[in-house]
Amino acid sequence: MIEKEALTPRETVTELDKYIVGQAAAKRSVAIALRNRWRRRQVPEPLREEIAPKNIIMIGPTGVGKTEIARRLATLAQSPFIKVEASKFTEVGYVGRDVESMVRDLVELAISMVKEEEKKRIEGLAEANAEDRILDLLLPPGPSSLSTTGPTGDNSFTLMKPELPVGAGTVPKESATREKFRRMLRDGRLDDRELEVDLREPKSSPMVEIMTTSGLEDIQSSIQDALGKMFPRQKKKKTMKVPDALAALTREEAEKLVDMDKVMKEALRRTEESGIIFLDEIDKICSRGGGAHGPEVSREGVQRDLLPIVEGSTVTTKHGMVKTDHILFIASGAFHVSKPSDLIPELQGRFPIRVELHSLGRDEFVRILTEPENALTKQYVALMATEGIELVFEDEAVAEMARIAVEVNERTEEIGARRLHTVMERVLDALSFDASERGETRFVVTGAYVREQLQEIIEDQDLSRFIL
Repeated sequence: MIEKEALTPRETVTELDKYIVGQAAAKRSVAIALRNRWRRRQVPEPLREEIAPKNIIMIGPTGVGKTEIARRLATLAQSPFIKVEASKFTEVGYVGRDVESMVRDLVELAISMVKEEEKKRIEGLAEANAEDRILDLLLPPGPSSLSTTGPTGDNSFTLMKPELPVGAGTVPKESATREKFRRMLRDGRLDDRELEVDLREPKSSPMVEIMTTSGLEDIQSSIQDALGKMFPRQKKKKTMKVPDALAALTREEAEKLVDMDKVMKEALRRTEESGIIFLDEIDKICSRGGGAHGPEVSREGVQRDLLPIVEGSTVTTKHGMVKTDHILFIASGAFHVSKPSDLIPELQGRFPIRVELHSLGRDEFVRILTEPENALTKQYVALMATEGIELVFEDEAVAEMARIAVEVNERTEEIGARRLHTVMERVLDALSFDASERGETRFVVTGAYVREQLQEIIEDQDLSRFIL
């Protein structure tokens, strides 16, 4: 199978085009960054270690696709991806989260990702083991491969006949009866039966809350893990239907089969080699010129704390040491008040690629409503179809919603494509409320219907500030 990161930049842009309208420059930049990771892995040592990722700053107003581009890129590459807000971090020594916590969170996410992949890989074996446990409950195995009591009650050694009721003696593990029940289980003919199953209770440990300064927040989870090992997991009897029991036992068997040492090793490798950290609202930690006093000190302090992580350092996590040298950082911000040049020079140098995303206009809004695979109109058509309603949007209606969204953005606050969600909800409010009572029908959204639903709000500017 070809690696996802082996996609060419053109193929990556084509994939991103399925979900994101416009912003060609930003798509090109992230596509090249993704391809460069694959190129780096083809370079022989020792030069490979010297090639660092080219971090990116995306500059543009809210709602133009910055976060979506990074999120879709991570999905394409199947990389550990985490989105953090730079404004949530505080300087070391202050109350709040320290910047290293984002690397720890990325490791946890990578472990979950690798563990799920491993579970899928051993799914067949886990299901087979769970099936055997269900059959053991339906047909308890005896001490010998033959039953000692035949159907006539004498002491002759006879194989149990398939026609015998469940529990009427013991059954050899590979007997015809067991295979008959296995077929019945797979065909769903035992779905109505109830079983009493011994299930291991989920991992739990006493809640320990520790007030720590930033940098020590990992201690709490480490202590809880240690306490969890001291208190073994108990088994609990549960009565459930066969399909539910099979699903629960499959999960339990999968947990047993997963090699956590192997998972940890792969997760740490993947974090170091393929991790992507999306730093949103980086403009909020820019100093706005003038002397550094008050909040400005803390903002610059956060930047200085970020610097070693971005340029490459080793972060200690409870699962092991993680080098951040090859993690890709994508920062974004609106930069309304500040400019990228307001970042401290050392941090600016760690984000060599800068991409400007432009505001979206009426034409882009029309495309957003119709073109992407997850377009809003397609989502609402699918939602209404569950109620038996065939929802149809006329081209004029789509154009009208796009026009109104642009108009409201210009008159109030610019929130980009997110305004379309608000407009669409308002237009379909009445239909969404009584859809379940309409029965199977066809509903056409026209331009006139859109104007009728939004006219009063658009005319009253004060009202539109609160509702749209």
